[in-house]
This record gives sequence, structure tokens and C-alpha cells, in this order.
Amino acid sequence: MKRSEINAALREMEEMCRRHCCYLPPFCNFTPEEWKERSHEYDEVRECMLGWDITDYGLGKFDEVGFSLITIRNGNRAMAKKYPKVYAEKLLYLREGQYSPNHFHWYKTEDIINRGGGNVLIRVYNSLPGEEKDLEGDVTVHMDGRTYTVPAGTQIRLTPGESIHIQQRLYHDFEVEPGSGAVLLGEVSQCNDDAHDNRFLPPVGRFPEIEEDEPPYRLLCNEYPKAQ
Repeated sequence: MKRSEINAALREMEEMCRRHCCYLPPFCNFTPEEWKERSHEYDEVRECMLGWDITDYGLGKFDEVGFSLITIRNGNRAMAKKYPKVYAEKLLYLREGQYSPNHFHWYKTEDIINRGGGNVLIRVYNSLPGEEKDLEGDVTVHMDGRTYTVPAGTQIRLTPGESIHIQQRLYHDFEVEPGSGAVLLGEVSQCNDDAHDNRFLPPVGRFPEIEEDEPPYRLLCNEYPKAQ
């Protein structure tokens, strides 16, 4: 991705958060210049990968495959004594036409919540013992206190205020319902670990390769400089 595309996506998500009165923590507003001056006081942001995250899954088609997100809080299972939180919280922003590919998590369970805007469609499949998709088995859905079953591959529609629980090893993808408008999602989960806890089917990347065509507006969560 070009840095200019990333900067535009960051500003767009900031505006969506303002529109829905979703206030962000101070570290989300630090400039790249301010990050150079931040001491070890902010090691939790660095080491738990809090902050801004733009992904095109390494495919270079952000308008079609990818979305914008912010990790607001997170623990670190590899550094559990230093960071004992066992939970995480994110905000996710998808435009119409964007898609998050099919994947599951070995460790993390999560709730995906529609915080405002359009409707999101989340397709669900069970996984087989060999970690392939189960194309035939019915899926048990947990949605806002309601438990029911749907055929494999069903898209669950979440309108603003609705949520779905995603169990471990439950394959899911998501996209915006056409014609409903961009959507702001919340995610409440166990600790997030993008390096070790995502199984994509088929495999894709995670962070974009960046072409520096203009200065960064904000640093992404994998770009922080070390504390001086």
C-alpha cells in the first residue's frame, strides 16, 4: 500500500469514530514525531501492539480485501507477568466493498459488535479435525443471548447494536451489506496475537508492504520506535 492510502484510511476511520461519539485513547493521537520522544512509560502500547492497524492482507487490494482497525487494550500472553490482562478490545472499520478473509483463532474467542453505521454480514463454518472448513455441518450461533443453528456458510446479519460470539476454531469472514453504508465494529475478546493465533484459509499475509509516497500521519502498531 502507498503511505498516502494508509493516511487516508486513518483519517476516514477517525471521522467515523467522531460521527458515532467513539472517543479514542490519547496514544491514538500521537504523531510520528511525538513517538520519538515517548519513554518506556509507553512500552505497553509498543509490546502489546496497541493503536492503529491498516491491513490489506498483503494482497495490495485494500479497497476490496482489507480494513482499518484500532487495538484499544490488549494483554500479551508471551509476557503475562508484565502484562497480565487476559482480554482485548478493538474497533474495526469497513467500507462497502471491503472484505475480511475467512479465518479462525486457535486461542481467542471474541464478540463482534456492530457499533454503528451500516450492517455487517459474517459468514460462519465449523472446522474439521484437520482444520479445514466443514462445508456440511450446521453451525451453532450465539447472538445477543440467543442460541440457534444455521446451515454451514450462512451469513449472519448484524444491524447496529447487534453482536455475535465467535468461538475458537469457528471459521468466519465478514463484509458490509451492500447499500447499507460503512460500518464501525467493536471487538471484545481474549488476548489478541496476530503473529500466532490466526489461521487463514486460504493463507494470506497480515501487514501491508508500504510505499513511502508521503510522510506518515500516524504510526501503525508495528512501526513504533524503541524508547530512548
